[in-house]
Amino acid sequence: MAAQGAPSGQPQQPTFRVAVDLVTTDVIVRDARDQFVSDLKADEFEVLEDGVPQTLVSLVLTHGGRVFNVQSPPPAAAPEGIILPPVRPTNDAAGRVFLIFIDDLHLDFRLTPRTRDLMQRMLRNLVHDGDMFGIVSTGTSSISEQLTYDRQVLEAAVSRVTGSGLRPEDLIKTSQGAQGPAELRYRAHVAFSTAYQLMKNLEALRNRRKAVIYISSGYDFNPFATSRLKYQADLSGVSPDDLSVDPFSGARQGQQFAESDLVRELAELTRAANRANATLYTIDPRGLVAGQDIGDEQVETAEWLNHVRETQDSLRVLAEETGGIAVVNQNDFDKALKRIDAETSDYYVLGYYSTNADPLKRTRRIEVKTKRDGVQVWSRTSYSLRPVAAAQ
Repeated sequence: MAAQGAPSGQPQQPTFRVAVDLVTTDVIVRDARDQFVSDLKADEFEVLEDGVPQTLVSLVLTHGGRVFNVQSPPPAAAPEGIILPPVRPTNDAAGRVFLIFIDDLHLDFRLTPRTRDLMQRMLRNLVHDGDMFGIVSTGTSSISEQLTYDRQVLEAAVSRVTGSGLRPEDLIKTSQGAQGPAELRYRAHVAFSTAYQLMKNLEALRNRRKAVIYISSGYDFNPFATSRLKYQADLSGVSPDDLSVDPFSGARQGQQFAESDLVRELAELTRAANRANATLYTIDPRGLVAGQDIGDEQVETAEWLNHVRETQDSLRVLAEETGGIAVVNQNDFDKALKRIDAETSDYYVLGYYSTNADPLKRTRRIEVKTKRDGVQVWSRTSYSLRPVAAAQ
């Protein structure tokens, strides 16, 4: 039966729902002395989307923990997916939102004391009275705290954090699938899907500085490839040459795409974060990595260093692609947390409605400039449209 209103015999053309959303982006402006510039007006900013100038409809300044509506934003839609606390402290106007993401599936159990110490340092140097924050873990710590102002929630969560990451021996001796260690891929899927859903929920919050403190030891989809191959050969009683090996990468067939798979996962997560205007600050509790831990399955030094580099680089990508910083291969967590505190205390939030009505242009490049000389500007460089299904 033909659809009502459509000529008989002609296929019905699909229709697409195009949502017109306010695009917001955080902007940090500093002068030559690295001091925050707090007196910029709306007409001093220039925002380009794919090289096309956009018209600012909102400008919100947060400086020294206080919010100033330089240009009032349009009313925000009712938030969905995140439960906001019913009462806001009357003496607070900081507008900061922290989401503490603890990827304990990728934290070695031996990192538990360091991770708990890191969270105690966050209480002292980052999360202040009046800040709104939530806490989510991916694994056995089983932490899922909705956004709150109550610092006691964070204090109580510290003792529940427990690392449950795979050790080198586990990665080498675990069952191997077409994509490498099956348990590793499962854990990565849980971590990335959890983080992705959190980014989607954060889209509902407007005109707030959204910082995600991402605590993890990073990701490597093809760790210790030579040692794993040798172990599988010894286990089956055959020569490694008899196993199906890619002649270029040295990995078993089906694993040579591990690097591209990881790149794709990281890209999906950073796109979701940019869509939500959320900045990822990644922190590796391992700190300065000097070498293999005593008691671990000893692997070739080159393999170990490659694994460490791969995991650290994955955290760098998440931070750099969302305008944050990666705290990796360093032990001075207090200094890093104070820098994050500064970046989330002084900033502008610019808002505009995109003039590009093409729904097929999913990813848009953003460039923010100022007309004032002698200042530096930091902001995210792109965002992606939310996936919208075709109407039935």
